[in-house]
Amino acid sequence: MAATSAHEVTQLLLDWSNGSHAALDKLMPLVDRELHRLAHNYLRRENPGHTLQTTALVNEAYLRLVDQRHVHWKNRAHFFALSAQFMRRILVDHARKRQYEKRGGGASKISLDEAVVVSHERSGDLIALDDALEKLATIDPRKSNIVELRFFGGLSVDETAEALHISAVTVMREWRMAKAWLYNSLRNEV
Repeated sequence: MAATSAHEVTQLLLDWSNGSHAALDKLMPLVDRELHRLAHNYLRRENPGHTLQTTALVNEAYLRLVDQRHVHWKNRAHFFALSAQFMRRILVDHARKRQYEKRGGGASKISLDEAVVVSHERSGDLIALDDALEKLATIDPRKSNIVELRFFGGLSVDETAEALHISAVTVMREWRMAKAWLYNSLRNEV
């Protein structure tokens, strides 16, 4: 996104925060491509047979974003950070629902002959990562936010620094530490 577009997005976000519905209508076409990129970053880590498609994830995130009435948008990085959080939450909820259904929750009983053999799915991995991120958030919320923005949101180091109001050097240092912590946490759960 060009610098003038980034400024325009920030101004539209500020206008939207101040109650302008017209600003929201102008904003969405400008951020649509970036929202699809975020959604694609999330979904590329999922099983190829994942039932949630990029456009559906963007639409669900959009509905949650529009429902935010008391957010005072600071800039475009803040907007995409919150978008990334919503997308992560949607995917985790979707994965938990699939795990529930896989274990028979709410499903009608069928014979073994009727059952379909399902290949290993990554939804369990996403749930484990989400659980680990939740634990990390209780210990160090900023590191958890950095992982969310960088890994799930696909934000650059500079965009993450801007969203969190910290330096790029701090983002890199805490990103490395958070990845090491998550690696150890996930390895110890296996």
